[in-house]
Amino acid sequence: MIGFLDRLSRPLLWALDPEDAHTLAIKGLRFVPHGAPQPDDPRLAVRAFGLHFPNPVGMAPGFDKQGEVPDALMRRGFGFVEIGTVTPKPQPGNPRPRVFRLAPDEAVINRLGFNSAGESVVLSRLAARAGRGNGPSGILGINVGANKESSDRGADYVRLIESFAPVASYITVNISSPNTPGLRDLQRASELDDLLARIVAARDRVRERAGPVPVLLKIAPDLTLPELDDMVGIARARRLDGMIVGNTTVSRPPWLKDRETAGEAGGLSGKPLFPLSTRMLAETYVRVEGQFPLIGVGGIDSGKAALAKIRAGADLIQLYSALVFHGLGLIGAIKTELLAALDRGEADTLADLVGMDAAAMTAEDWPVTLKA
Repeated sequence: MIGFLDRLSRPLLWALDPEDAHTLAIKGLRFVPHGAPQPDDPRLAVRAFGLHFPNPVGMAPGFDKQGEVPDALMRRGFGFVEIGTVTPKPQPGNPRPRVFRLAPDEAVINRLGFNSAGESVVLSRLAARAGRGNGPSGILGINVGANKESSDRGADYVRLIESFAPVASYITVNISSPNTPGLRDLQRASELDDLLARIVAARDRVRERAGPVPVLLKIAPDLTLPELDDMVGIARARRLDGMIVGNTTVSRPPWLKDRETAGEAGGLSGKPLFPLSTRMLAETYVRVEGQFPLIGVGGIDSGKAALAKIRAGADLIQLYSALVFHGLGLIGAIKTELLAALDRGEADTLADLVGMDAAAMTAEDWPVTLKA
């Protein structure tokens, strides 16, 4: 039934403006009944950041920005869901149109700009969810960002960690969106060290009342390798809990078919992002040296791509854009392929596959990209 409804709804959603289609999809998940998910094969379970994930396939942030449907998404088969990005104060984001499909390339460009209902609205919604105490098993991550007009962006992140720790399984610090002016400057070594010092101090302060809440850092795929050296070194020195590689890219691969839409400003996601994001994942993995887990995101559109991401160094994976083109059936297809890899004898466990190809990947030629 789920597959049938998915196939039925996609033509309708494609007929709409991408942002209107997204709004309708959220409403559908809120109001369409969902049965209990099939239990996952125990071999898909992952232990990372001190948390138990029933499977490694997560919904990336950007879909459920306001924390409206995390449980509905988990019932569709995700092992974890990351909502957001949430900002302290409500803000509308950038003017519309701000989301664009590149259908021939199975890609999306967005310049949403952290459109958020704000901390108070999302926190109230998640507190009510926690109070019900009847959600499905699964991990809820909260992706947090600074307001566009903030005079102290570090204070925004500290505030959100302190506010959301009681209702989050983990919190992601997003300093890598290309759609908030100056935000990626926080990735510079001189600013990142101070920022992470404040963030880790906030994480440690809330432990007494909220328990241990892992804090992850989401980075851009457009970093140079010296910049990546700095970021990983600082994250390790500050004892961060993990990293997510990576966000959307401002680059435009020269082979994109929809050249007109490719000229739109914003971050590119979807299938064309896969080579760059996976290479950055492998580069990050070899630098982290097992000090903390990684989440791989960017261009996963099949079980084969998911498996490659894990072999590049991801303990867990996330997807979003591919669902626009392949539907929710992709979740089950990925889990089936991961189990098939174990059945083929590629490894005894998923953990054994993590990083298996990372060193070899870092020796390959750099993926070709062209700045927009």
